[in-house]
Amino acid sequence: MLSEMNYSDSSKILNVLTKEYGCIGILSKGCRNLKSKLRGASRKLLYGTFHFYYKEKGLSTLISIDVIQSYSKTLMNLKNVVYASFILDFVKQVAGQCEERALLELSVAALNKIEEGMDPVVITNSLELKFLSFLGVSPNLDCCAVCGRTDHIVSVSPTAGGLVCSSCYQQDGYYSEKAIQLLRMYYYVDIEKISKISVHSDVNQEINRFLEDYYDRYTGIYLKSKKVLQNVSLMVNENNT
Repeated sequence: MLSEMNYSDSSKILNVLTKEYGCIGILSKGCRNLKSKLRGASRKLLYGTFHFYYKEKGLSTLISIDVIQSYSKTLMNLKNVVYASFILDFVKQVAGQCEERALLELSVAALNKIEEGMDPVVITNSLELKFLSFLGVSPNLDCCAVCGRTDHIVSVSPTAGGLVCSSCYQQDGYYSEKAIQLLRMYYYVDIEKISKISVHSDVNQEINRFLEDYYDRYTGIYLKSKKVLQNVSLMVNENNT
């Protein structure tokens, strides 16, 4: 469930990403009433089997939800909640531009990894890179995006659209070898296979800088809450020191 909005005195409109119909609106009638069976499950950041009366045009009507994952651990951690909320907003924007059924599978895999305790920064960045292929604007991370050579790679360039070699490098921002390695890993490795990994904050900043610039240049998606993520991460890190 990507988002929820109060409707009338006792109901909600739920924005749900489904395999069969993509992103649809579902009316959860009376779910805000204390005795409603739909009350606890009619909220965003919940994964399950939705039973509803489908309408191709207009709102479908919810009957019941069989909850598969409620992400209870994520909800107890401020940093994880903020990143999970960003993912929901991000997925909603991507779903509006493509009809890939794999969106749901990847989104659930990412949220499950955060629930398991994986670093939400790593998981979110991986998801951002993978979704670029759905949007048809994947960066070239196999060879120089300008000349095609595979040796003497020195950086990655949002302007060029991927890796750049020493001959084509135009000094449009420095990216370390570690950042380049992680960008390739995030793009190619299945989210389900990502294990515990520790990434220095400076490298995370490099990766986020690349992704923000790349999305600005090649997609119609504005990652508006990215600054909030960075501020929350800084605040959490300060509290832990």
